Amino acid sequence: MAASDLGVPKLVAEPIAPLKTTLGWGDLENGGKTKTRKLGKAQRHGRLPPAGTEGRSTGRKVEDPEMLAAIRLTMHGKDANVNAFFLTPLLRMDGKEKKMHIFIDFDDIQCPIFYMGHFSLGIFHLCLLSQPRPPNQLPSNLQNQLFVKSSVTFLFSPSPSPSDQFCSTAAGGIPSHSPFIRWLVNSSSCRSAATTAVPSLDKVDFLKLQNGSDIRGVAVPGVEGEPISLTEPVTEAIAAAFAAWLCEKKKADATKPLRVSIGHDSRISAQKLQDAVSRGITGAGLEVIQYGLASTPAMFNSTMTEDKAFFCPVDGAIMITASHLPFNRNGFKFFTNAGGLGKPDIKDILDRAAEIYKSFTDESLSQSKKRASESVKKADYMTVYSSDLVNAVRKAAGNIEKPLEGFHIVVDAGNGAGGFFAAKVLEPLGAITSGSQFLEPDGMFPNHIPNPEDKAAMKAITKAVLDNKADLGIIFDTDVDRSAAVDSTGRELNRNRLIALMSAIVLEERSSRLQKSLLGGKHHRFKRGYKNVIDEAIRLNSVGEESHLAIETSGHGALKENHWLDDGAYLMVKLLNKLASARASGNGGGSKVLTDLVESLEEPGFAVELRLKINQNHPDLKGRPFREYGEAVLKHLEDYVVSDPKLQKAPVNYEGLTLHVYPQLRVSGYGGWFLLRLSLHDPVLPLNIEGPTDADAVNLGLAVASAVKEFPALDTSVLDKFVQAS
Repeated sequence: MAASDLGVPKLVAEPIAPLKTTLGWGDLENGGKTKTRKLGKAQRHGRLPPAGTEGRSTGRKVEDPEMLAAIRLTMHGKDANVNAFFLTPLLRMDGKEKKMHIFIDFDDIQCPIFYMGHFSLGIFHLCLLSQPRPPNQLPSNLQNQLFVKSSVTFLFSPSPSPSDQFCSTAAGGIPSHSPFIRWLVNSSSCRSAATTAVPSLDKVDFLKLQNGSDIRGVAVPGVEGEPISLTEPVTEAIAAAFAAWLCEKKKADATKPLRVSIGHDSRISAQKLQDAVSRGITGAGLEVIQYGLASTPAMFNSTMTEDKAFFCPVDGAIMITASHLPFNRNGFKFFTNAGGLGKPDIKDILDRAAEIYKSFTDESLSQSKKRASESVKKADYMTVYSSDLVNAVRKAAGNIEKPLEGFHIVVDAGNGAGGFFAAKVLEPLGAITSGSQFLEPDGMFPNHIPNPEDKAAMKAITKAVLDNKADLGIIFDTDVDRSAAVDSTGRELNRNRLIALMSAIVLEERSSRLQKSLLGGKHHRFKRGYKNVIDEAIRLNSVGEESHLAIETSGHGALKENHWLDDGAYLMVKLLNKLASARASGNGGGSKVLTDLVESLEEPGFAVELRLKINQNHPDLKGRPFREYGEAVLKHLEDYVVSDPKLQKAPVNYEGLTLHVYPQLRVSGYGGWFLLRLSLHDPVLPLNIEGPTDADAVNLGLAVASAVKEFPALDTSVLDKFVQAS
């Protein structure tokens, strides 16, 4: 009869991430060569090692051991509610991976048991460890009451740690160099006292934090109707989930612990979230390097830089930012040396985080703070990143030390993370930076939204250029992955003009190989979203269609030569390269060398962007999510367009007209076009209209207004004002 049949405490296994295949415990017999089979209730796995032989071989060989799996075990029953940690092997047999799935009942045990499968030279070690009593002092009947019954598990990485170190008074008892997820067990696991999940933790729908290939949420109070969703425990769980994901992707082992860099922009919640991220990463056994105030592109670069003094390259990087969103928001971007993570990766991480979050206890959260405070390292990586940018400009100018000497360039960082560009990039190159503004980090963004698309922001940098009679103005968003410029006459070089300018520069550099249309290139329009555009450029190259630039009107721009990283600072370096190389060749002339490149650009006679907001409290929503309502608006508009002979959907659709894939609609008519799309994260439908004249643009606006009037929850006041005023 099994122990559970006697009414004694029962051990419950809780997987962090389910696995697809199973392998019964008995499959280890005969070197793991037997076929999988169900085990009887009382089938004993085998004798435990005698006292004093912890870590020695039991004589059972494991073929091609690669990884370990882990289960969080909790004892339930009389006077018992104890956490334990179980590790088992993942095997590869007949070319297929097999995972151990274990469920165990123990007899009446008054202290936690740590049972471990450990690899060493292909030998499967079985160890029974307990604190404070050594194995030879455990109840004598314990060895006769170990049964295997059913299966659940979690895949993680192997450890070379001596098994006699597995349980100790340290948090979780796992050595600091081990990559195991240490938050699964805590210091009280080595006592008979029990710990339970933290009752005060709010229920969280982690998937609602996904914003395309980023994570976004509310981190601090201050905006009515926006409760905090990025709490410290939520953040810690997300970081621990990224650590697990990274270890799996990197096929980590404990011979060299993985290393993760963490940086943040100027937001007021940055330090709090950086500390929580550090706890999640160190709690998983990985090393943490805090870079402090940094840019998003710099964080990606840290995965590729070879510089031991700055602990580079790191295996993964996390940027804490919410771009240009309001002060109360924050979020995360994740990188490896392969680039930024995509939507499926983010969903995977959030799924893992949801399970991790459930396992937190008061003591495990407390212990994670202690571990992080003792192990986190710090470095000023922005020095390395800035130096790389400086060297790129010098190289373009023939290795002249100060190729921008005499140029007057002002920078507007919008109180974000881009203030470094004036002192650490422009000034070493010889540029005059007086008149630069809002360089000091301030997460309340008191002067203007740090956004190159924002009219007030562009007005501010334009004024700075004209007031200081500067040659060029440069403006960044909060985390410096987007940028724009202003020439000496006050002409804005953002949105479509920036796309044209960057295209001209890239095509000029590669004109011998690219020949088509006025500038020698092909405009390949694709669906909105910087990661979508970058991925499409990578795909084009993979099928033999040469592509060197992926860029959005938002100011996100990525170059093949820069590892397809959307780097606002690097885009501006390309402009500086043009200035410096023109000066070096005797063709100086300030920013005119830039504007001359797009002088022949045909611009629309009229262009406007309007933001139609969805009132989520309107009864017409009937409790539906705003995205569902927004998609209904787009579908109705699509039907309306089909019935109007003066309008037609764009014949070539690189933008994802299929509403279920990417909710937006592009329509041509009256000599122009409009694009209505649904925001990824906010209850807003941005509407872009371009026409040869004001009247043409108004006709397009009237068509949209007529089509969407049946949706009372959609606030069309800005559209109504536009068509009435024009």
